[in-house]
This record gives sequence, C-alpha cells and structure tokens, in this order.
Amino acid sequence: MSFAEITNLFVSLAWGPWLVFLLVGSGIFFSFFSRFIPFRNLKKGFKYMFQKEASSEGSISKYQALSSALSGTIGLGNIAGVALAIQLAGPGAVFWMWITACLGIATKFFTCSLSVMYREKDSDGTILGGPMYVIKNGLSSKWAFLAYLFAFFGMIGGLPAVQSNQMVQIISEFALPFFSFDNQLIFNMICGLIIAVLAGTVIIGGLTRIAKASSWLVPIMGGLYVLTATFILIANFENVPSVIKIIFSDAFTGTSVAGGTLMGVIMYGIQRGAFSNEAGIGTEALIHGTAKTNNPIKQGFVAMIGPIFDTLLICTATAVVIILSGLWMGDQYSGVSLTAMAFQTFLGSAGIAVVFLCVVFFGISTIFTYSYYGSVCARFLFGPKGQRVYLYIFIATIIFFASISLDSAINIIDGSFAMMAIPTLISSIILAPKVIAEANKFLAR
Repeated sequence: MSFAEITNLFVSLAWGPWLVFLLVGSGIFFSFFSRFIPFRNLKKGFKYMFQKEASSEGSISKYQALSSALSGTIGLGNIAGVALAIQLAGPGAVFWMWITACLGIATKFFTCSLSVMYREKDSDGTILGGPMYVIKNGLSSKWAFLAYLFAFFGMIGGLPAVQSNQMVQIISEFALPFFSFDNQLIFNMICGLIIAVLAGTVIIGGLTRIAKASSWLVPIMGGLYVLTATFILIANFENVPSVIKIIFSDAFTGTSVAGGTLMGVIMYGIQRGAFSNEAGIGTEALIHGTAKTNNPIKQGFVAMIGPIFDTLLICTATAVVIILSGLWMGDQYSGVSLTAMAFQTFLGSAGIAVVFLCVVFFGISTIFTYSYYGSVCARFLFGPKGQRVYLYIFIATIIFFASISLDSAINIIDGSFAMMAIPTLISSIILAPKVIAEANKFLAR
C-alpha cells in the first residue's frame, strides 16, 4: 500500500458522519446549554482583548494568545482550504463552513475557558494548558487515556504539512520561471530548507517569541488580504448577490460535489470549516490556556471571537472572489493556485502578488503556531527534553512536506484533527456545567 493510499484510508476512517455529528452536535449543545451566553457577550470579547490585569498568571497577553491562535487559523486553511472546498464540493460547502463557524463561537468559549480553569504550572514555572490538562486535572483517572490520545495525535496534527506544501507550491508556480531549475523535486526541497531555517529562528525561541511575531504578522497580512478582497467585491458588487444565492442553493442540493450527494457537501464543508477555525479540535485551547488572566471566562470570551475573523470574514472573502472568477468550475488550478488565479482575474499581477505575500507570511506564522501545538503535546508525553527534540523533528519535516502531494499532506492533518476532536469535545461536554457555574458568577459580578 502506497503512502497516499495509507493517508486516504486514515482520513476516510477518521472523518465519518459520526464526527460531523459530534462537531455540529456539540456546538448546538454548548449554545443551548449556556443559554447563548457566548453570543450575548460578543462585545466582551473585544473589550477584554487588550485588557491588562494586575496579579494575573500566564505567559502571554490575551491579545497575543488570540493573535497566535489566529495565526494558526487565518492562514492556508482560509486561502487554500476554501479553494479546495469549493472545487471539490461546490459553493454550497461555504454555507456549511459558516454553520461550523457560528457553532464554533460557543465551542471555543467552552474549550478555552476550561483550558485556563485546569491549566498547571510546571516545575520550571512554565504555564501549560490544553485539553490534555483539562482531562488530567478536571476528570477522574479513568479518562486519562483521552489525554494521551489527544497529545499523540496533537504531535502529528501540529506538523507543518499543508503550510510547507502550499507555500512551496505558490513559490514554485510563480517564482520558478525566474530560476533555471529543471528538477522540480530539488527546487521544492531547497524552498523547504529555506523555510525551515527561517521558521527555526523563531520556533526555537519558544512561545513568547512566537506570540510576539504573530501579534504583528496577523493584523498586517490579514488586513491586506481583506482590503484587497473587499476592493474586488465592491468593484463587482452587481454580481455578489448571485454568488450568495448559489452558495445557499448549492448547500442543499449536492449537485457540485463529486458523487452528487448532499452529505458530501455537508461533510466537506464542515471538515474544511474545522480546519479553518479549529473550533472543537483543541489546538486553540493550547494557546489560550497560557494567557495572562485572572479569570478563565474572560479568556473564553476573547477566544470565541476567533471564528468571526478567520471563517466568517476571511474565508467568506476568499470564497466570493473564487466564485466570482468562475475558475472553480475547471480543474486547471487547485488549492492556493486557484485562489491566486482568482485574484489575478480581477487585479492582474497585483492580485497574484497579494496572495503570494499573504500565503508566504500566513504560512510561516502558522508554522510558528503549529510548532507550539505539537511541542506542548510532546512535552505532556515526554517532558521538556521531549519537547525540545520534537521541535528539531518539526523543523526537519518542513522539508519533507514540501516534497509530497497536497492530498497526502491534507489527509495527515485532517485525520489527526479528527482524532484530537474526540477527547476535546467529550471532556468539554462533561465539564460544561463547571464553565456555566463560573460564567454565572463572573457575569453576576
């Protein structure tokens, strides 16, 4: 069995209809169980984002926690992932990405609040949070296997598979003509090596350096991307209503997805939505659990505004530009190349330049964040020395993933994310009453 066949089997077993029901069902449960507390307090998320607190414990500020988490989501999942969703499942997949994002607001509130509630300080003073610590410190020992399950797949899901692959793809397609390389594989490996060296200078510096880099990269590149897409939408405003119409109509037909099934549209839309905002996967809780705050509910409010930025804003901008271009109906381009050519359709070479810059900088910032995700999972399993070893392995895999197919790269991460969602959501559902009790006390004050 080939490597591609193994990854295909892995993702098909992991992403069954049961996981879709778990992700969507838990989001619905959190929304109703909380009596829509997250949605009724969206303003508080923006209010607390830049708030500094006296005598608060943590490693990074609330804003740095949010920007670091966003650097892991406002990235290639929003540029390449949306393109893949539209091309493989049709425009209707975008609607189900929206549904995932809306439910993800409630899910992130619970998972990230719990991450702060049950975080712990290591012997060296390091603040550690995430679903494995929620399970370890919040549940009985009979649930311990879920913590190890999350940490194991967290090490795999944290690898830079899609980021490295898609960064090299766009560099190859739009920069290779300027170089005299006849061997594509060698060119890809050289690009992967350069990315690995650049990323390594930040990654080895740990969470604080990652947070500082993300805090300025995310707003600058996110602002550039959104402003460019907004300009295209305004210039073609008369066609935007028809795009919205096809998104809603195709969401309930399944005519555009391979095989023509409605379940195919729903599953792929939710799958790509989960990759876009990571709500319920547990990765975001690894970062938010380290934030400087004196109350877990405050960080839960800050964390829950993430899906608004990454899925409802940037994913929608990407989707509308791609559908407006009409290029999604062909098979000449895929992934990040489809997005780049869609922007070129309206802005010429300037459109490609914007996507190129955003892919490179989003990709590198996502690699920063993912290195922390995987390394803190390695620390849970193998201690601080294991965390250090993992970081060097992580940097080396950047070169490997630059040289494999896009499908294999996506399957590795999607399958791992599915496995990470199981312990994250089970533990969050069990401990949901603890969050509500804490939220009621906080809101009463």
